[in-house]
Amino acid sequence: MTDEPDKSKFDRSCCPIACALDQLGDKWTLLIIRDLLLGKKRYQEFLASPEQIATNILADRLKKLEADGFVVQQAYQQNPVRYEYKLTQKGEDLAPVLQALVTWGKSHYPGSRVFKAVKP
Repeated sequence: MTDEPDKSKFDRSCCPIACALDQLGDKWTLLIIRDLLLGKKRYQEFLASPEQIATNILADRLKKLEADGFVVQQAYQQNPVRYEYKLTQKGEDLAPVLQALVTWGKSHYPGSRVFKAVKP
């Protein structure tokens, strides 16, 4: 019997930072989660963000976020079917992580600014 973790459960390693980066470490995922935390829900709202994510990348990241358990999609229109996205608890739990990045970024990138929440 070994005390080594089962590496088949992890993409790269059992390091919690590596595990988080395997799901969140691309250029766009945390920005989509930021937008969700700020109240955006719909595809067109994400496209309106200043970073100008491409439609194919946005669609891919939303599918990945759903598959990884960070968001759920709910139909808000039937013909044609259109969805809005909502963070799960796993996604909501990233709020303090993003707040720490905001604090760090404001400290090291003078002139950067925090975006306001979307009005419901």
